[in-house]
Amino acid sequence: MSEGGSSAFAVAQQIGKSLFLPIAVLPFAGVLLGVGASFSNPTTIAAYGLESTLHPGSALFSFMLILSNVGGAIFGNLPLIFALAVALGMAKKEKGIAVLGAAIFYLVLLTTIHVFLGLDGSIHADGSIDEKVKEGAITSVLGIVTLQMGVFAGIVTGLVAAELCNRYYKMQLPPAFSFFGGTRFVPIVCMIFGIIVGVIMYFVWPFVQTGIFALGGVVQAAGYFGTFFFGCCERALIPFGLHHIFYLPFWQTGLGGTAVIDGQTVMGAQNIFFAELASPNTEHFSVDAARFLMGKFPFMMAGLPAAAFAMYTCARPEKKKAAGSLLFSVGLTSFLTGITEPIEFTFLFLAKELFAIHVFYAGVSFAACHIMGIAMGTTFSDGLIDFILYGVLPGQSKTNWMMMLPLFAVFAVLYFVTFKFLIMKWDLKTPGREADDEEVKMMSKDEYRKATGVGVAGGGAGSAALSSLTPDQQKSATILGGVGGVDNVTEIDCCATRLRLTLVDGSKVNEAVLKSTGAGGVVIKGNAIQVIYGPSVTIVKANFEEFVEDIRAGKIDRSILESASGGGGSSAPAEPEKPKMKDAILGAHLTGRMMLMNEVPDDGFASRAMGDGVAVEPTVGKLLAPADGTITLIFPTKHAVGMVTPDGAELLMHIGIDTVKLNGEHFEVHVTDGQEVKRGDLLVTFDIKAIKKAGYPVTTPLIVTNSSAYGTVRPLKTGDVKAGENDLVELLG
Repeated sequence: MSEGGSSAFAVAQQIGKSLFLPIAVLPFAGVLLGVGASFSNPTTIAAYGLESTLHPGSALFSFMLILSNVGGAIFGNLPLIFALAVALGMAKKEKGIAVLGAAIFYLVLLTTIHVFLGLDGSIHADGSIDEKVKEGAITSVLGIVTLQMGVFAGIVTGLVAAELCNRYYKMQLPPAFSFFGGTRFVPIVCMIFGIIVGVIMYFVWPFVQTGIFALGGVVQAAGYFGTFFFGCCERALIPFGLHHIFYLPFWQTGLGGTAVIDGQTVMGAQNIFFAELASPNTEHFSVDAARFLMGKFPFMMAGLPAAAFAMYTCARPEKKKAAGSLLFSVGLTSFLTGITEPIEFTFLFLAKELFAIHVFYAGVSFAACHIMGIAMGTTFSDGLIDFILYGVLPGQSKTNWMMMLPLFAVFAVLYFVTFKFLIMKWDLKTPGREADDEEVKMMSKDEYRKATGVGVAGGGAGSAALSSLTPDQQKSATILGGVGGVDNVTEIDCCATRLRLTLVDGSKVNEAVLKSTGAGGVVIKGNAIQVIYGPSVTIVKANFEEFVEDIRAGKIDRSILESASGGGGSSAPAEPEKPKMKDAILGAHLTGRMMLMNEVPDDGFASRAMGDGVAVEPTVGKLLAPADGTITLIFPTKHAVGMVTPDGAELLMHIGIDTVKLNGEHFEVHVTDGQEVKRGDLLVTFDIKAIKKAGYPVTTPLIVTNSSAYGTVRPLKTGDVKAGENDLVELLG
């Protein structure tokens, strides 16, 4: 496979795995909906003579309604679930941020389209849909009236959000906006792209929707052959793990059909089936929709268990007992749950001809169910559980499930005879026919792919040590060397300005090495250390965390750390001489007693690692702006505020010591990011007594984080100061 083809396959395979996350939720949601809808449906209740137990107002009937509606809520919001799950599966790092970004992206996407639909008159001011709009083209999603895009919108959302996260989670912004860098930038850029994609979808989706309807019409017109072809393709893609990508559009979009149920237009085979299941007005489920769902029942519940029995009968006498226990287990698993991986990958590995026949039989199975007018549904895989829930319980009149029984008999005989004949004819080494010194076992999907390379993108390139490190990796390697190596690190975190690490042995820390990475200072408290990098720490943390993961996963050879941690590759080039800064005066930010920085009861602040300045021991819990400027940072826990003055002085006010641990309790912020403020404006109020009672000092430094750009940072007043009145610090450029 070419490099480009391998890359495309890898992406497709990863998408397939991501789609499986929400698909795996459907069985349980389907159980809730199947049981709840069946036993809250008057027809089903009457058919089983349960009127005395299940009737409106009874506790059991109410419970069934809850089950039905909970299951319906899952199926009704699949686009959002797919958006979150695809983002989770496709994001390489910071998966939680990707999921948050996907949620924001999806809401912005829907809202953008809604606004355009209102502007073009498709949606009236009272929320009604204009009569010129094609039936089913517009729907309500999460309370937002927008285009009917189904899970396609969710998948697009997840893919774009994951790509934005992968691309921008280390985003570095200018110092004045550094708070919004790193992972915090991802939800912001998702918001922007949500608008852009929303505009594109408004113009493009109607054409896509028309194409889907047209293609769905072609599939419907293909009749039984179309069903046969669908069944063959679905099984043929199993070895590559791409079958989810193939069948999902038929299950969730207009490709699988369109129906009006209880006045609502529903698209997609699975959506149609479950809408009919939940409807009290359904007399018979749609065969045209169910043909994409039910075709696996004959070979999963009868064909493959019969194939397992054929393998057992062909086993050598001395190995029949061991082979029998294995084959009985996989046959029973296929029958009960429809999980066929162990048996399918076993004969796929031994004889691809057997798998080719299985693919053909799968197509015949789908077509036979369609021809016989069976209308059963499924959530995930066609085993006994789904057979009972979506065939037997709704009743023969709705599903025609009894016609499945003769198909079971036919496919059991077909698989048994075919497999036994070919195993003996070709002397295939199925379980129980191995050489004396070989263990009797089934072949797993991973073993098959490892042995053949099928379904493995890139063909197993391995994880050789990197011959060189990027600048970010060099810095991370130096940090790792400075904290005693990868095995000495147990936890990685950060606050507003500090990389916080928990180590196995704090005595291994080398402060000189850490400072060579650009750290302003290092605070060591036993086995917990804080490396001070300033507001850009989120970028440092993301790079360092990723580097440590790569080392532990073997993607980077540990031996490379020996040269990298020596600082040889981490020194930054000399910075150009900065322009002279203008002199400035900063006012008192708090009312209380002024303190010099070396008096602050925290080594990080006292060492001026983050910059020079002064501090105040406050008597009034009101933080005021010390100068005119723009708010550039409000830490989520509300205890730290950053700003920049018009002349470029970068200021950080940190209320208390270690107050990040309060998680915002006892603080109230009165400004927003990007807000212009004047000297003396109220920034934050805080409860001094409550903070002290919680065990934290309230000493509040006013730090000039770019103090190295000034010649002198000089206190102007000592003793008691009053916020908004006294001049406190002079900056001389």
